[in-house]
Amino acid sequence: MHLPQIKIPATYMRGGTSKGVFFNLEDLPLEAQEPGVIRDQVLLRVIGSPDPYGKHTDGMGGATSSTSKTVILSKSRKADHDVDYLFGQVAIDKPFIDWSGNCGNLTAAVGSFAISNGLVDADRIPKDGIATVRIWQANIKKTIIAKVPMTNGEVQETGDFELDGVTFPAAEVQVEFVAPADGEGSMFPTGNLVDDLEVPGIGTFKASMINAGIPTIFLNAEEIGYTGTELQEVINSDPQALEKFETIRAHGAVKMGLIQNISEAVARQHTPKVAFVAPPAEYVTSSGKHIDQTDIDVSVRAMSMGKLHHAMMGTAAVAIATAAAIPGTLVNLAAGGGDRNEVTFGHPSGTLKVGAEASLVGDQWQVDKAIMSRSARVLMEGWVRVPSETLNP
Repeated sequence: MHLPQIKIPATYMRGGTSKGVFFNLEDLPLEAQEPGVIRDQVLLRVIGSPDPYGKHTDGMGGATSSTSKTVILSKSRKADHDVDYLFGQVAIDKPFIDWSGNCGNLTAAVGSFAISNGLVDADRIPKDGIATVRIWQANIKKTIIAKVPMTNGEVQETGDFELDGVTFPAAEVQVEFVAPADGEGSMFPTGNLVDDLEVPGIGTFKASMINAGIPTIFLNAEEIGYTGTELQEVINSDPQALEKFETIRAHGAVKMGLIQNISEAVARQHTPKVAFVAPPAEYVTSSGKHIDQTDIDVSVRAMSMGKLHHAMMGTAAVAIATAAAIPGTLVNLAAGGGDRNEVTFGHPSGTLKVGAEASLVGDQWQVDKAIMSRSARVLMEGWVRVPSETLNP
């Protein structure tokens, strides 16, 4: 006997240059309200993974790392916070959800969803002006502040703020990542601003490995055979290049102490990220826009879930801003060196300006906050459907 599908309330949202399926925790089936196999089965089926065809034809995913995402939100249990935010990065061709990191882009949509779905106390929401939503990022246990514009008691989504990598303008949402160093211990887990990262069979590379926003391994583009102005097809159409980046990522993860041996990297696909930097140079973006050398401080390209990202992950932008603010890192040196509290970097879709405040306390660097502007918009709301057997252990 074939059972009918079950309906789950959901909202499909764009946040920054990503989009994903958002859920109120209380709307999930009881069996999926706790972490575990059933929750993962439900969310995998919602997205349409695993899909050996790599298309997500039978799900809500978009078959890229930027569009294969799920978010679970609930009223915060944390003092002085409004909403708890849990993010799941869904693998496309594997039955796997990575819960190890945050999505900085989708963070821009969290405040909007929280307000519209009653997760923020009414007395904290102005009828007009800016609503300050205090977000507890449950994956990495960090505070994020979203400044959400309000008009006539409702979230304002339309506006004239343009974000490279997003086709249409929308309302600006300022996102502030408070003390964004990710994880326990030092922001630089090896104790060095620059390390020699030895990757057997490939080479030894200069690397700045930082825990801020999301664990990130920064390399010099020139050392790995690139200019820093590449677009997606240059790297994503090259299987050998993708394999090289994944091998570098695995060895970097071990050196950062995120995993014990390289075989564990396959179960931690979302983190760390690998990015490569170069001094500013002119290039043409994926949409045909000309970026002049004087438009940016540094060129950055980043890998996400095994592919070159079409723009820049929000959490990686935090890592870029933080590293740029600390003299001597590869990002700082590529941007010209010296002290700075903001940086404009070039990515495949255009440019992004992001700020960070870093300070040296004793012999340890710390970052107080990183700030960037994004936008967000509800694309669709209603119910997603999944087969009833998805709830079976």
